[in-house]
Amino acid sequence: MILKRFYEEKLAQASYLVGCSSTKEAIVIDANRDVDQYLQEATKEGLRITAVTETHIHADYVSGSRELAERTGGRLFLSGEGDAEWQYAFPERENLVLVKHGDVIDVGKLRLEVLHTPGHTPEHISFLTRDLSVSDKPLCVFTGDFVFVGDVGRPDLLERAANYKGTMEVGARALFESLQKFQTNPDYLMIFPGHGAGSACGKSLGAIPVSTLGYEKYSNWAFSIPESKKFVEMILEGQPEPPKYFAQMKKINKLGPPILGGLRIPPRLPGDRLFEILEKDELLVDIRSAGEAALGFVPGAFNIPLDESFTTWAGWLLDYEKPIYLLANAEEDVSEAVRDLTLIGLDDVRGWLGKDALRAYERRYVALEIVPQITAEQMYQRYQSKEVEILDVRGASEYRMGHIPGARHVPLGYLAEHVAEIPKDKPLVVHCSGGARSSIGISVLRKLGFKNTINLTGGFMEYEAEGLPVEREEKAEIGV
Repeated sequence: MILKRFYEEKLAQASYLVGCSSTKEAIVIDANRDVDQYLQEATKEGLRITAVTETHIHADYVSGSRELAERTGGRLFLSGEGDAEWQYAFPERENLVLVKHGDVIDVGKLRLEVLHTPGHTPEHISFLTRDLSVSDKPLCVFTGDFVFVGDVGRPDLLERAANYKGTMEVGARALFESLQKFQTNPDYLMIFPGHGAGSACGKSLGAIPVSTLGYEKYSNWAFSIPESKKFVEMILEGQPEPPKYFAQMKKINKLGPPILGGLRIPPRLPGDRLFEILEKDELLVDIRSAGEAALGFVPGAFNIPLDESFTTWAGWLLDYEKPIYLLANAEEDVSEAVRDLTLIGLDDVRGWLGKDALRAYERRYVALEIVPQITAEQMYQRYQSKEVEILDVRGASEYRMGHIPGARHVPLGYLAEHVAEIPKDKPLVVHCSGGARSSIGISVLRKLGFKNTINLTGGFMEYEAEGLPVEREEKAEIGV
């Protein structure tokens, strides 16, 4: 057995190439949209991808399964489980096979047994894998978003992200039953999950890449709850806000993602095209660092730095119906950004602008705008004198754990929806935990018409470290 794990850091997402060393056949499980990486690795190992599959209809990225099957000629195995309301609706194709509990997928001398493991989603399946060249005993299981290291898949996304009302408690109960059945497997069974720490598909995922069923039964909280009602309460409590783009991912992956045929770099545009983009109110995304953008930015642009959170905030904030233009320092940054955007279905990147666009703006308007910065102590003094308002753009769980007394709370991804609640009559100090999300938030607020915004440079961490007053509450003001 040949096993290669691919890990996409910005999605905290794992996918797998599993091959038979004797027949050189291989299967890919839970491919993301960058399918070239699987093709290259298969070639390197001398493998032929003859099968492609996935554990469920993903919510956090666009699946690459359909494209990979098209490009390799491999059979595409998708779940045939779930109710009529939530199943794949792919176009008919000769090599598409719907599988159910107990079915097997043979890849050379490897055998993947389909386990229906509903809860995270109704159609979710896992793959109990045997290497028949060694033993008929199961070796490992690819669990997707069913069992993680230290956690299990959240059952509320269909309701909270895709708006399928009344499904999260049903899903939670189904997840409990799936876990009861699953733990009857042998303790030595290796678990290869679909996500790691940082994913919004759970609330306490571990960072190590593989575990065993025995260790999870000992250490994973979800295996220690013997009663369904208590489990339902615990699994639904404290889940992070699902990014808004999750609904878009569910739709794309259910219907069948478009075939890209490979990634492309959009053309570089002359600097003065900047004004046409701004006049048409098209999406201009400044992917430079927050610090660089703070020293000089173009009003009307979203500043979403090209870091580990780029994909998440692009999905939260950008309109899927509008073309995208990038503002960047170099072509290699553009290439990375285009790949990241493609992973979540933001495919329409029309072009990119370089530093000559900034110079063009300066020639017309004398200077770029800057983001004023303030320290925690300075902000507190001005707040005490009622000179400023404070806006906290962290998540709900962060806010509950501690916040500045009297601060208005609107998580970054919901600024546009709650813009009417944010005061404009005083300078607005925006903060997050350490200063990164607040910089993005200020670019959003500027686009929404807020001119007098200030960034709390060190964020809430600096504020708390200074020993300034902190308030803690059971629930956030905005329950999103």
